[in-house]
Amino acid sequence: MHVGLITGLGPAATVVYYQRLNQIAADRGCRLELTMVEANIREVLANNLAGRAQEQAEIFAALLHRLRAAGADFASITAIGPLFCWEETRALSPLPLLSAVTPLDLYCAGKGYSQVGLLGTARAMRTKLFGQMTRTGVLLPENLEPVGKAYQDMAVGGRCDEATRKLLFDAGRKMMEQGAEAVALAGTDLLLAFDGRDPGFPVIDALEVHVAMLADLATGRISLADIRQETGAGIF
Repeated sequence: MHVGLITGLGPAATVVYYQRLNQIAADRGCRLELTMVEANIREVLANNLAGRAQEQAEIFAALLHRLRAAGADFASITAIGPLFCWEETRALSPLPLLSAVTPLDLYCAGKGYSQVGLLGTARAMRTKLFGQMTRTGVLLPENLEPVGKAYQDMAVGGRCDEATRKLLFDAGRKMMEQGAEAVALAGTDLLLAFDGRDPGFPVIDALEVHVAMLADLATGRISLADIRQETGAGIF
């Protein structure tokens, strides 16, 4: 299938999506059909903070029309924070949409987790990933707002300093002490803090499980119908 991605949210994750998809396709001996269009992370953040869901959905819709014109069979946004306008975007989309939360939700359920901790933007954590994390219970950091702001600043800046890394690792350890079985990195740019490091607790990288599902769709291992059947109505 021809994959359409809305990227740039933030830049570090965009690079990893491209690298991972290309590598998986090459390993499977498949030609990757991929079109990427760039969204503006600062514009998305401003619309999120101001509650302008419809306005942001219209911006995404314009990008989705470009993906359709390029031949994409379906599309996905390479971030979780922009799902604040998910329903509005779905209503305008000319393509089937795969939420970045769907692979994470299915993965956690498949592992048999009863409860996972969440790290991401404040709004994504507070809303339990915009109500889309339905198969597994979640725990939130006690210092949710500082953690969310630290992640947001890191994603926009494209780098992680040691103070931010410590804040995130400490929040994860605290949730593990409170009963989480693993911590879900529910923000695609959390790779800046966690990649190649051992925080001392098990992590589930939303980016990696999202890429895995995108790659399976791109290389024909699964279909949109398979995911619809597994998740039920309302995901696309």
